[in-house]
Amino acid sequence: MAVPTDIRFKACSAVLATGLALTVAAFLGTGPASASSAGDIVAPPPSGVVPVPAPMAGADDPNNPLAVPPAVPRGGDPARTHAGTEENTIEFSDDVSLLPVPVRRMRELIMEAARSGDPEQLRPLIGTGADTTRLSLAEVEGDPVAYFKSISGDAEGHEMLAILLEVFEAGYARFDPGTDAELYVWPDFFAKPLDALTPQERVELFKLVTAGDYEDMVGFGSYIFFRAAITPEGRWLFFVAGD
Repeated sequence: MAVPTDIRFKACSAVLATGLALTVAAFLGTGPASASSAGDIVAPPPSGVVPVPAPMAGADDPNNPLAVPPAVPRGGDPARTHAGTEENTIEFSDDVSLLPVPVRRMRELIMEAARSGDPEQLRPLIGTGADTTRLSLAEVEGDPVAYFKSISGDAEGHEMLAILLEVFEAGYARFDPGTDAELYVWPDFFAKPLDALTPQERVELFKLVTAGDYEDMVGFGSYIFFRAAITPEGRWLFFVAGD
């Protein structure tokens, strides 16, 4: 079931726009504490290079309540780990019969709920408390199903159900097989270099995004549209987009 082109364009364009906005905000958000003193002479950066903002004064002081927490290494967040990270061992497949039984069962339940047309069918699968499925790279406040519907292009959440279904119909990537960090992620494009896809793989990718979105993500360096993950034990870990 393919998501209509105009809906996919709007959804992916919104994701890319959000990522750009966050990047700009990160650079513009440095306060006066980061400014150079009047006596400093700052050499201009090389052409085409964006200068990195200076750290906030006292940011590394553990006793400072305004101290900025250390950044999470990119490889430490499975929802943000992309192709090309050397610390990951990745296997690719589109054979669902190779999935562990708990993973295969959760995938089937999610797809069944998506086909129902009722986002409420996802509630028992999303879970509660510490095991709640992550639906955003940022913190989600309030009801997760209400949030799921709020990011859809329609009031009923049908667009997001369609995207969820398309994601789980794609091939998958198995991260770190046989280790404590093992994880199954859909679609497999999340872990593949987009500029090296075969013609057949690009056809599969265009079921999820437009050709224009593809070019934008190649320029960005990775797939940043919606992806989902399930642990070997069958826990639905995340369904997120962006970077």
